[in-house]
Amino acid sequence: MLRIGLTGGMGAGKSTVARALVARGAVLIDSDVIAREVVAPGTPGLAALAEAFGTDILSADGSLDRPALAARAFRDDESRTTLNSITHPLVGQRTAELLAAAAPDAVVVQDVPLLVENHMAPFVNLVLVVDVAAETRIRRLVEFRGVPEDDARARIAAQATDEQRYAAADVLLDNNGPEGEVDATVDRLWDERLVPFEANLRGGIAVIPAPRVVDADPDWAAQAQRLIARVHVACGAAAARIDHIGATAVPGMPTRDLLDLQVTVADLSAADGVRDALAAAGFPAVTGGPAAEGGTTRVHGSADPGRPATVYLRVEGTPAQQFALEFRDRLRTDQRVRAEYAEVQRQAAGKAAGLAGAEAEIAYRAVVQNWIESARP
Repeated sequence: MLRIGLTGGMGAGKSTVARALVARGAVLIDSDVIAREVVAPGTPGLAALAEAFGTDILSADGSLDRPALAARAFRDDESRTTLNSITHPLVGQRTAELLAAAAPDAVVVQDVPLLVENHMAPFVNLVLVVDVAAETRIRRLVEFRGVPEDDARARIAAQATDEQRYAAADVLLDNNGPEGEVDATVDRLWDERLVPFEANLRGGIAVIPAPRVVDADPDWAAQAQRLIARVHVACGAAAARIDHIGATAVPGMPTRDLLDLQVTVADLSAADGVRDALAAAGFPAVTGGPAAEGGTTRVHGSADPGRPATVYLRVEGTPAQQFALEFRDRLRTDQRVRAEYAEVQRQAAGKAAGLAGAEAEIAYRAVVQNWIESARP
């Protein structure tokens, strides 16, 4: 299944986006709903909270008085840590049960307010962040939820910063506009990225972007780091190191919009051992073709049509593993080599022009690989 993490600051409108995704067919797992379930009257979770924060966090009917709990749990870091240590394991257990019940072809949206704070981004296939200016969020909390302004500011200050959320976001959804405006953006996202992503994930299909050279994207480095985090979770201890390689790792360099990552492993059996985990993380194996390097490298692609990538698994100390790092570093430091390689890529794109699919890819790679082989010594 395709697992989507949905998050954003308090008052950003995550529920609005969640409803729009459910309307298109997504399965919603709402962490706030689960958080209420696990502390309902009579549950071990509620008993643990009462023991930690006192029985005056309970209403007269024995249910949780949430404002009373919030006043205590958000007053300092120690209290917030205590709250999280009680509720997070219970929420995690219930989430796992709901994931197990979802269909294999489901697009599962996990609405997790503290996804960034709890470092959960690498454990989902894609992160959607609903973005709204802080003052607008405060106004919404005061006007629509009845939260006192001082309390609203304190809660927002206790959450991740906008910059931290931006760093985790594969997709940033602007919800600063009027009510309903974000729905059209969600519809396009569903049709153009999420549905194809799920189909590719289920079918083990790697996305191959058109072989054309584009201007450097200053966000490539951040995008690579998000993918590296997911690859690291999938590979675990099998990965000695994971690096962003290739021309997209060179600031300011025009190149193809295809991120290259290299996973350094002890041997190819280690690479084969993480094949399925990488596929589940959104990086299906690619067989054959020039990228296989005579059987000495394992290659995976990205199933995400919105972020094509190639993941090379190479044995530590082999010529191919060392060359990938040295070539990247040479491109970063040698302007002459950088300019020459950029021109080679433009020529390769010209050879591929007018072709489609595998033919275009083969034509492009033939030109690029010939030049790289000449540069290798």
